[in-house]
Amino acid sequence: MKIRKKSPKPASSKPPLYVVGYRGVPPSLDELTRWYDFHYGGPLVWADRQSDGRASASHGPWRAHLLTSLPETEATQWQSILTWEHPQLGVVSPSATSPGTSGDTVLVASRLARGLTLLTDGTAFDVTSHEYLNPSDWNDRPLTVFLTRDHVTVQHKEADDPRSNWFYTLGLTKFGLDELEFIQPRGLPEADAIALLESSADEALRKGQNPKVGSTLDLFALAQTIHVIKHRTSAPTGRMIAFRQIATEPR
Repeated sequence: MKIRKKSPKPASSKPPLYVVGYRGVPPSLDELTRWYDFHYGGPLVWADRQSDGRASASHGPWRAHLLTSLPETEATQWQSILTWEHPQLGVVSPSATSPGTSGDTVLVASRLARGLTLLTDGTAFDVTSHEYLNPSDWNDRPLTVFLTRDHVTVQHKEADDPRSNWFYTLGLTKFGLDELEFIQPRGLPEADAIALLESSADEALRKGQNPKVGSTLDLFALAQTIHVIKHRTSAPTGRMIAFRQIATEPR
């Protein structure tokens, strides 16, 4: 007797990874499958397909969930948040993941969102990174290539101390990790702080776990060691996010 494995369900407590606004009508799942298989080799396999365009997608170990047409009440909420005029919206959501499968989930979700954006000449909103992606903004990568900067952005604003700037990542949360932050005196080069956070995010993803307060990370790309000095929460995007603060010197 063959035991059938259940399809992984959407992570119920998490927001979608991408919201996609359409200029035209939502593509069918068959259209999206043909596009995906052409660009990424396939086969893209669907499970739990429903009449409203809701389905679970898998490509090898990669799994995510799709709803091609949001109900009007949910679409209206997102349209007010994003100030969009797109008449119809779809979402791509993560499946419940383990530390070893979060990267695969993010990859397939981003490729599905890219497909929806290109097929409808629409706009995708990366919910975690707070980044808007039009058709020309997507970076197409082979299946064997993963670049952190495709999924994690570095933002900055004035810190509570007006003499300092606050630099922080958005996107590590997709992978089940805390975001990273770095406080730098005003007047110093922004590029150095951004490079430090980008390299630190690379290392955190490589390790696949949050660095403990008091520990160090060796950034071989920059020939530098950074120190993890603090853990806290903040809401730069309106939603509370956990951060690990890094510094170039121990404190």
